[in-house]
Amino acid sequence: MAMALPRFPNKRKMIWLAALIVAANGFLPVLWILLTSVKTETELMRLPITILPAAPTLQNYVRVFTDQPIHLFLWNSFAVAVLSTALCITVSALAAYALVRLRLPAPGLILSVLLAIAMFPLISLVVPLFQTMRSLELLNTWPALILPYAVLSMPVCTMVLVSFFQDIPNDLENAAMIDGCTRVGALWHVVIPLTAPGVFTAAILAFVNCWDEFLLALTLSSRVVKRTLPVGITLYQGEFAFPWPIISAALIVAIVPVSILIAVFQDRVVGGLTSGGMKG
Repeated sequence: MAMALPRFPNKRKMIWLAALIVAANGFLPVLWILLTSVKTETELMRLPITILPAAPTLQNYVRVFTDQPIHLFLWNSFAVAVLSTALCITVSALAAYALVRLRLPAPGLILSVLLAIAMFPLISLVVPLFQTMRSLELLNTWPALILPYAVLSMPVCTMVLVSFFQDIPNDLENAAMIDGCTRVGALWHVVIPLTAPGVFTAAILAFVNCWDEFLLALTLSSRVVKRTLPVGITLYQGEFAFPWPIISAALIVAIVPVSILIAVFQDRVVGGLTSGGMKG
């Protein structure tokens, strides 16, 4: 007698259910923070807890910009993230091109080492980085954050770019070099434009990683005027008080720039991620 095989739910329903869980996991916390940011502290502490604010207020957002110099924190975060991303993409592109085109010994081993480096816990690097930056007299400066951020993002960005560079025919670069381009010129004028989705994907990953980083920013920048946004938000709490509505408003201010960036470049980012997955 044949054994009956178990019946599984419809595949499409399972996919939709998984997508709904992922979307809820990313969207609901942000929605909760947004609702908290327009509540008064009295309403927030009231029992039973209410989800929707009874009397929405924007006073928390006003205090975000008046209680602390958040505009300065935003500028520091933006400048550090942009400069670090530019440095990271430049070096990662050169490294990925060398791994794909030059006859390096054991390129697979080099990629494995890069992956291992990317898995190092950040806490294990704090003390060496602090000692290095103090020896170089770079503490409380932008380079103290730009250099580590760029290095920490390079392994992932290099691996992303390698997967794209592998699909570019050598003939295109050879034609460019015959026309007078150097190998580096062929990289910047031929390979990079043809792999724009991959470059944008790597750049967004590096930018978001820099924008969200907290531990190094807290350790390497102790002066208020040099603090980035994640560290600056901690200044809103007092010794005996934790004003959740104001901190929630500050978190929304921090989320908005990254959300706009991803929304503007979402086609290139999604295209880069899916193309990279298909090529892999």
